[in-house]
Amino acid sequence: MSGQLKEVRLRIKSVGTTQQITKAMKMVSAAKLRRAQDAITQMRPYAEKLQEMLGNIIGSVEGSVGGGLNVQRPVEKVLFIVVTSDRGLCGAFNANSIKLAKSIIQEKYSAQHAKGNVSILPLGKKGYENFERNGFPIVDNYWNIFSDLNFDAVKNAAQYVRNAFINKEYDRVELVYSKFKNAATQEFVCEQHLPIAKSNATSKTNQDFIFEPSKEVLINELMPKILNTQIFKGVLDSHASEHGARMTAMDKATENAEELLRSLRISYNRARQAAITTELTEIVSGAAALQG
Repeated sequence: MSGQLKEVRLRIKSVGTTQQITKAMKMVSAAKLRRAQDAITQMRPYAEKLQEMLGNIIGSVEGSVGGGLNVQRPVEKVLFIVVTSDRGLCGAFNANSIKLAKSIIQEKYSAQHAKGNVSILPLGKKGYENFERNGFPIVDNYWNIFSDLNFDAVKNAAQYVRNAFINKEYDRVELVYSKFKNAATQEFVCEQHLPIAKSNATSKTNQDFIFEPSKEVLINELMPKILNTQIFKGVLDSHASEHGARMTAMDKATENAEELLRSLRISYNRARQAAITTELTEIVSGAAALQG
């Protein structure tokens, strides 16, 4: 009986220690989430307006612009930019990003994948490890981008993607990331990054811009910067989503630990009461034997 009590005590201590860790991780994630949420909240309207403006401009231009970044080619080779995190303990956040990328590959690019023509540019350690383990061709120069997240690091990855598309190494580039809604909700999306699609905006928002200098000069100058911004927005969205998912996961883990502790304490008290009852019974029996 004493061995059983010792085992329950050790489990209570272990679960209590785990609960302290999950509480601390929740608090850390909450602090990081506030900063990440502020960053994407400020960035998103700017990036979306730039994307809308670029689509409208591309729609009004005939032929190739920006070095051919709007040229539609037969899709033979595809690159997926998949944004995940470097660390786990954030629920199904990484699994859902990876699952979405793989489902899109199976639905839209199964023929290219069968030929080995679907490559992955992972931004985040978890995506890198998963796709490498599953035998996908990997662009492995930028997966550690979250070790020092900044715009310049994202710009280097975006520049590689643009040059590879212009050089016809890829005919289509897709961006997979998690769009931040709130701490408990993330929307996993896949957006075409290249070639740049023409805007589907209605005539109400499709504006006729006045250009100075010429339209072509401005497009060639602004297009790379806008594309950098689009990838950076996706990274910031996923960064905020990661902290939201981790905060939610750690909150749930803390609640589960509390329920487990309650159950273990009940088991411990029952075992302790049983041990006391057994000892009392033995004492009474011994006393009765001596009197007899």
